[in-house]
Amino acid sequence: MWIFQKYVALSAGFALLGSPQAFAQTPAPTENQIVVTAQRSGAPMWTIDTPDGAIILVGEIRAVPKATPWQPDRLEEATGEASQVILRSRPKFSPGDVFRLIFRGGRFTKLPDGSVAADYLSTDQRARLAALEAEYDVDYDERSFLMTAFDLLARRLDFDDQTTEDATEIVSKAADRADVPITRPEQFRGEDLLDNLAEADPASHIPCLEAAMAATEAGRGIIAARGDDWRKFDIPAVMDNPIERALGQCWPWADDELGDEIRGQWVGMITDAAQKPGVTLAVVPLRVLAEEGGVLDLLKGQGFVIGGPVWR
Repeated sequence: MWIFQKYVALSAGFALLGSPQAFAQTPAPTENQIVVTAQRSGAPMWTIDTPDGAIILVGEIRAVPKATPWQPDRLEEATGEASQVILRSRPKFSPGDVFRLIFRGGRFTKLPDGSVAADYLSTDQRARLAALEAEYDVDYDERSFLMTAFDLLARRLDFDDQTTEDATEIVSKAADRADVPITRPEQFRGEDLLDNLAEADPASHIPCLEAAMAATEAGRGIIAARGDDWRKFDIPAVMDNPIERALGQCWPWADDELGDEIRGQWVGMITDAAQKPGVTLAVVPLRVLAEEGGVLDLLKGQGFVIGGPVWR
């Protein structure tokens, strides 16, 4: 008899689950619940309450080490419950831009007119570069300072080895699966970016080179430290990490014209999102958010009340 009673009870339960009343008893997540879910991911983030919802600003760093303890599945879950997401865009390069790069490649990869590094660098700067050339058995003498900096960071320091997916990639895939609308900044044309880079004075890339040399000289310990500080929400420490300083000193972030346009795009999209109902989840490069005069400073200056970690 008890088996029959248990069967009846289970059958009634399944019938109830299939009824409209059962589904109606599961309310949609509230703005606070979505924010809490996102925060449980362990990524640093800031929140802005809006008249009809909230905005979540996730501070993204590129190349998060696999050893950094965070839970991207929580960010995926929050994305699926959001009303919309805002993600960075990538430059739009056309086939014509590729040909321009091929024919003008020397202007990007080498110093102009047969000049060498010593023509631009101080004695101390050239000595530091020579020490790195000797350590890694490479010749940077005629290479552009920007290309040298990228080589030091990506190949010698190898800061982007053994990393997890970036927050942008995680949120993008989750939004696609859940049919959550995605907004991105207007793409920079590849032609404009290449022209901007080709016309830059070689000396304008020296701060980038210096920062890349400092990061490489500091050694691989700074890679784990950057990830740990990011996970501990110690934003000033992340921003002061030699890797982050180098990335922030290099093109395109350090270019005044491009940098201002990038910041303006983000502030505009976030301001627009504040007028929309529901929860907007935006993944923004941390250096754009937390730098002096960056997006968080600009939003605060416009009167937005921002909750989250101290960023400076």
